[in-house]
Formats: sequence, C-alpha cells, structure tokens
Amino acid sequence: MKTLGHWLASPRRRAAAAAVAGALPVLAFPAPSLWWCAYIALVPWLLLLRTAPTGKRAAFEGWWGGFGFMLAMHHWLLPSLHVFTFVIAALLGALWAPWGWLVHRLLTGVPSPAQVAGALLVLPSGWLGVELIRSWQGLGGPWGMLGSSQWQIEPALRLASVGGVWLLSLLVVAVNVAVTVLVAVRQARVPAVAGIVATAAATSAAWALPPRPAVDGHLRIAVVQPGVIDGPGGADRRLAREEQLTSRLAGQDVDLIVWGESSVGFDLGDRPDLARRLADLSRATGADILVNVDARRSDMPGIYKSSVLVGPDGLTGQRYDKMRLVPFGEYIPARSMLGWATSVGKAAGEDRRRGSQPVVMNVGDRLRVGPMVCFETAFPDMTRHLTREGVDVLIGQSSTSTFQHSWAPEQHASLAALRAAETGRPMVHATLTGVSAVYGPSGQRVGSWLGTDASAAQIYAVPLAHGTTPYVRLGDWAVHAAVLILVVWAAGEGVRTLRIRRSAPEPREAPARTVHGSPARPGR
Repeated sequence: MKTLGHWLASPRRRAAAAAVAGALPVLAFPAPSLWWCAYIALVPWLLLLRTAPTGKRAAFEGWWGGFGFMLAMHHWLLPSLHVFTFVIAALLGALWAPWGWLVHRLLTGVPSPAQVAGALLVLPSGWLGVELIRSWQGLGGPWGMLGSSQWQIEPALRLASVGGVWLLSLLVVAVNVAVTVLVAVRQARVPAVAGIVATAAATSAAWALPPRPAVDGHLRIAVVQPGVIDGPGGADRRLAREEQLTSRLAGQDVDLIVWGESSVGFDLGDRPDLARRLADLSRATGADILVNVDARRSDMPGIYKSSVLVGPDGLTGQRYDKMRLVPFGEYIPARSMLGWATSVGKAAGEDRRRGSQPVVMNVGDRLRVGPMVCFETAFPDMTRHLTREGVDVLIGQSSTSTFQHSWAPEQHASLAALRAAETGRPMVHATLTGVSAVYGPSGQRVGSWLGTDASAAQIYAVPLAHGTTPYVRLGDWAVHAAVLILVVWAAGEGVRTLRIRRSAPEPREAPARTVHGSPARPGR
C-alpha cells in the first residue's frame, strides 16, 4: 500500500489512474456484458477521488475519469471521427468534475456515519445529474447510461418499469459507494451495509409490487436484414437483396415486415416504380412493409430519414421523419465553427432535416406501431410518449453498418430491452447489418438475435400486452428526486457554512503604530 501511495503521489500518475478507473464500467456493457461488474466498477475511481489532496484536485481527477469513461464508451467512433473523438470525450468528461469534488467532500478522511448516509444519497444523485445533462440530444444523447448495463437482468428490468433506466443508475452508483466505504472506512461499515440492504429491499419491492404486463395475444413480425453491401451501386443492390429476402415471407402469415434504417436510398414520391415494387411485395406477403427512406425529398427541401409504411395499394401516407439527429453523423453543430470535422473523419457533409413530431401508425385494423430511427431508441422519453399515445409495438430502425466490427451493434440492440421494460410494450429493433433483436413487454428477449454476419429475413412471435407501467404513468420521478436531493444538500451546506462563519471569533486588532512608538516596544 505504501508503494501504491508513493506511486500515486505524482499528479500525472493520478490523472492517468483516474482515466483508467473511469473506463472500467464499460466492461459491464455489450459486448463484454459483465453486468455484475457495474456494481464495483466505480470503486477504484471513488477510492482515488477520496484520497485526493484537495477538492480542486478531486474535481480535476473527476474530469479525467469522465474522459476515460466517455472515450471507452464511444471508442467505436474513432474510425469515423478520429481525433475529434478525443475532443468530444474531453468536453463531456468535464461534466464529472463537480462529481469528483462531491466524492472528496463527502468521503475524504474518516467520514462520520451521517456523512456516509448522505453520500449514499448525494453521490448517486450527482451521477444522475451528469447523465441528465449529457442525455441532451445536442451532446450525444443518453448512450452508455450506467443503468443500461443491466439490460439482461430480470430484477433490473422490473425496476426499469418503475423508474426507468434512471432508477437503475441511481441504485448501481449507490452500491458502488457502499462498497467503497466497506473497503476504505472500517468505522462506517454499518451505514454502508445498511445502504446495500436498502438497495436489495428496493429491488425486491419492485419485483413483487408493480403489476406485470399481461400478455393478451401475439403478432408475427418479420425483420429483414440484408447484411453488409458496399461498393458502387450499393443502394440498388441493397434494395434488390431486401426484395429477395422479403419475397421468401410469402405464405407465412406475417402481420408486419420491418426493414432497417436507410433501407431505401430513393425518395418514393419521386420513384413511383419503386413504390409499385414495394406494393407488389406487400400483396405477395399479405403484410404491410415499414421501410426507411434516406433521401432528398421531392416535396420538401433537404434530406430526411423517414419511416414510411407501404401497403398492398402502395404508399399508405403514414410517414415519420426522424426528429433527433446524431451530432456529427447526421448534422454538425455550429457548422460554421466545427465544419472542419468533415476533413478529419466521416462527419456529415450536409445536415439532415428534422421531423417535427412523433407518429403512431395504424397497421390494418388492430395494430398501432410507433417507429423511431437509429439512436432515438436511446431516449426513454420518446418511447414513453409513444406508449401514452396508445402504441401496441415500438419499432426502432437502425443501420450501425459504419460500426460493424465494434461493440456498437450489440450495445444498440440492448437498449431496446430497457425501452420495452420501461413501457410494458414489445420492441422490434431492425437493422441493415445487425444486430437485430426483438424483446417482449417485460424486456425479455424474443427469439434469437440476427448477428452482424447474418443476411436473412426472420419471423418473430411478438407477445402483445396492455396496461400502464409506473414509469409510463409517473415519468422521470427518479430524476426529480435526485435533483431535489442535490438542492437540499447544497442548501444544507450553505447554512452550515454560514453558521461556521458567524460563530468564528472576531480577529484581534493589531496595536496602532504611532510616530512615537512601535508595535514591539510602545512608547519608544
């Protein structure tokens, strides 16, 4: 321990250690999927922050840890954004600087039981505050929220139905804080154990008390994944492959067919021949087809990414234009200043246009679906809104082909499990190149994934459920509670500081100096 302490005496080494410690939680996400790691992954970072020599130094190491976390979570962006990936990680990592200061303030030295109890509430709330800020679409959205690492754990999915992914993040950080205290502060083990017990009790209550989605039927939904198709004429060859795969679904009693993001590279309003071909496919299979058009529109200026429903009689007129665009991938924020990003990576050469509102589509007489495009499935508020509007099935159309050989496809597919659990509605995640997946109304996987090596059309028996989960009914109450905790703690700290200043003794006045004497020897 002395050797480690001596090694960490160097500020540079502490900064490097903070970056490495901050990166550890990524192991809990796909592809490693070591979900249990999330409950201890923050401990090394917390231990480092509490031993910082000053609060200012802890804030700096919070920044470095945030940089490590953001870089590790988004490492798959490196081939596309190159050096700009480091810039983004550094900017977003700064959000953890106040959290680093909080850790030092509450856990440094030998904290009292009251301080530990406060830390078990304040530090998870502070972490959630960081997640709330970086969840803004302009900062990249809520990709890599700590709670989303628990996407395949049934008790965690039950908690998500109560408080969304926000509640999962709160509880995961609380367990990390409790473990840190158990490891580092023997005198405060009782409140630490109490925190772990309280977390277990909350999980048990969420498991037992809320109503479970009641399955009241099934639909047969097919996902068409053409696979990787590169090179000249890629849009035409992809469309041909999708038509070939879809034609195999004829006679298989399918209710809906879903294609991935950018599955059609031409405006169907300007290409009636393509619209007729899709209508022919719909008649042959006996099912409507939800395609995704990525093209310049003939009726409006600019390029849109749009979910378009095609029936046996052609375009149904139901269309959803993507509302939340990917920064740098689909538009460049402040292009006049940051347009240089196009010269160092695969940033958007032209900004896509945004849609104005979500859309609920009617498929036949008995099915209502809510489409989203690409990383919109990372936003809990979008699926919650669609559920409140009465959808039966949530649908995400994605591509991920740019990040084929990385952890991104599996990370993206896992998010649909959380959205399904939060809303009590099944979700279909259809991609061009994998990973495609379907989840039931409790977040459980339906059938098998279509991996990144698959080119296939697969039918899923999707369970339908109705009713309202506590999260859909109550919304982001966990976020509001976290903000309230932070405000109350800050107010308490302000009052405490004011009392200390008022109770401090008045400083003694120095003896006055005169021309006839000195402070040391008056009168001489």
